[in-house]
Amino acid sequence: MTSHDQTTRRGLLKRAGGIAAAGAAVAAGAGTFAAPHVARAAGQPVKWRMQALWDANTTPMKFEQLFADRVKELTGGGFEIQTFTAGQLVPANQAFDAVRAGAFQMMKTFDGYEAGKIPAFAFTSTVPFGFPESDQYEAWFYEKGGLDMAREAYGKAGLMYIAPTVYGQEPIHSKVKISSIEEFQGKKGRFVGLASSVMGAMGVAVTPLPTAEVYSALEKGVIDIADRGDLTANLQAGLAEVAKFIILPGVHQPTTATSYVANKAAYEALPAEYKAVLAVAARETSAALRQHIVVQDVASLAKYREAGVEIVELDPADIRANRAKAEAQWRVATKDDALATRILDSQVGFMKELGLLG
Repeated sequence: MTSHDQTTRRGLLKRAGGIAAAGAAVAAGAGTFAAPHVARAAGQPVKWRMQALWDANTTPMKFEQLFADRVKELTGGGFEIQTFTAGQLVPANQAFDAVRAGAFQMMKTFDGYEAGKIPAFAFTSTVPFGFPESDQYEAWFYEKGGLDMAREAYGKAGLMYIAPTVYGQEPIHSKVKISSIEEFQGKKGRFVGLASSVMGAMGVAVTPLPTAEVYSALEKGVIDIADRGDLTANLQAGLAEVAKFIILPGVHQPTTATSYVANKAAYEALPAEYKAVLAVAARETSAALRQHIVVQDVASLAKYREAGVEIVELDPADIRANRAKAEAQWRVATKDDALATRILDSQVGFMKELGLLG
C-alpha cells in the first residue's frame, strides 16, 4: 500500500468517525469501505481457522488467502486467519455444522448447499434468470437490506453472516448449439440447487451429477448440457474437449454469491475494530475477485475459441421474456417460509425497479 493510499484511507475513516463506524457502514451498505491499519489489541493475537469451498491452487482459493492477509494487515498482526482448502478440516458438507459447533471459527460457503434446510439460502447464493449483473446482486445485499436478511437467516442457525463475495455468471457447456431458451426443451442437463427446478421448467431433463462426473457425462452423451464452474475452471477441467458450444450468459447462474460465515460466539468475542476489519476485507475481496474474473474470462474465452469451441450469446429479450416463468419456480422454492418469501419479495421488487421484470 502506498503512503498516498494510507492517507486517503485515514481521511475516509476520519470522516466516517473511526474504523468501528466504518465497519458498521460497510455492514449497512455504505459506499465507503476502505480502512487503515487499526491499533493491535492488547495481549496475544486472535487466531481463527477458516475452511473455504475451493481446492488448492485455484483462483478463488488464492483470493481467500488475500482476504486473510488483508485482515492481518489491517489489524497490525492482531487478527490471524489460517485458511484451509475444501475438505481439509472436515468434509465440505459438514462445514456448516462444524462452524456452528465451534470446531473452527469460520467458513467460506455457498448458501445454496443448505437451502433444503433453510429456504432463504436459495436466494442469497444465486437466482436463476435473476440479476444479470453482479453489481446489481451486490447492490441488493448492501443497498436493499439483503445483508440484514442474510444475517437473520444465519442467526437462526446460531451463525454470523459477515458478507458475500459476489461475482458473475457461470457458463453452460453444451454438445449441441442452443441459440434460444426454447431450444433447451428436451435436452438432458446437469444442474444443482434452485437451478435444477428452474431449468426443469424450461424443459430440461435434469440430472444433479457431482461436479467430478461432468466431464465423463458429457463425453459419454449421458447429458447434453452442463453447469460446472467458471470459465477458467472448466477450461482447466478439459470441457473444451467434450462440449463444443458455450452458452452465455449462464442463465441458470447469472450472478453468484459465496459467503463468509463465522461461529456466532467467536464473532461476538471480537473487539468492534476486528469485526469492522472483517467487513472491510470481505468487501474488498469481493470487488478484487470480480475484477480479476472479468479479465480472466477474456483470456479463457480466447483459449476456448482456439480449441474449436463456439461461443453462443442468448438474446437478452429472450431471457427477460422467460424470467416470469422462472419467477414461478422461485416462489415454489420459498416453501412458504416467511423469511425466504420476504427475501424474494425484496429481490423481485428491485428487479422491477431495474426493469428486469414487468
